[in-house]
Amino acid sequence: MDLRTASPEDTEAFGRRLGGILEPGDVVCLSGPLGAGKTCLARGIVVGAGAAGAVSSPTFVIVHEHPGRVPVYHIDAYRLNSPDDAIAIGLEERLPGDGVAVIEWPENIADLIPSDALWVRLERSPGGEPGTRRLVLSATGSRSHRLLEELNER
Repeated sequence: MDLRTASPEDTEAFGRRLGGILEPGDVVCLSGPLGAGKTCLARGIVVGAGAAGAVSSPTFVIVHEHPGRVPVYHIDAYRLNSPDDAIAIGLEERLPGDGVAVIEWPENIADLIPSDALWVRLERSPGGEPGTRRLVLSATGSRSHRLLEELNER
């Protein structure tokens, strides 16, 4: 699935749509360069999942937990150098876990990502208006494929 968003608000709105269909055990991996809109998309996912709390990048604390209809674990692996770093802080217990895991910089802990995950690559649109983003979604298992199908139907 390939789509474009026209503004940060549009990116967040797509996140709300996605968050509204997520269930416990789902894993969403957000990749892209700094400033691509990963945290903006994560904010929408948290709101869409019915979770509470302000959403900011958990770069320095690694994980923010947001309780709600389904708990959301917003994980930022930017400062993790290897899967061993993630294991040392118990991160693998949330992959998958009793809630939804939304992971920024998943490449840094690739060996810990479950085989069934929804991947979203965010890119700044070259030559586009400021705030315009391209989102490329891919699925790696049966559950994440169903998520893509449901997003296409909405």
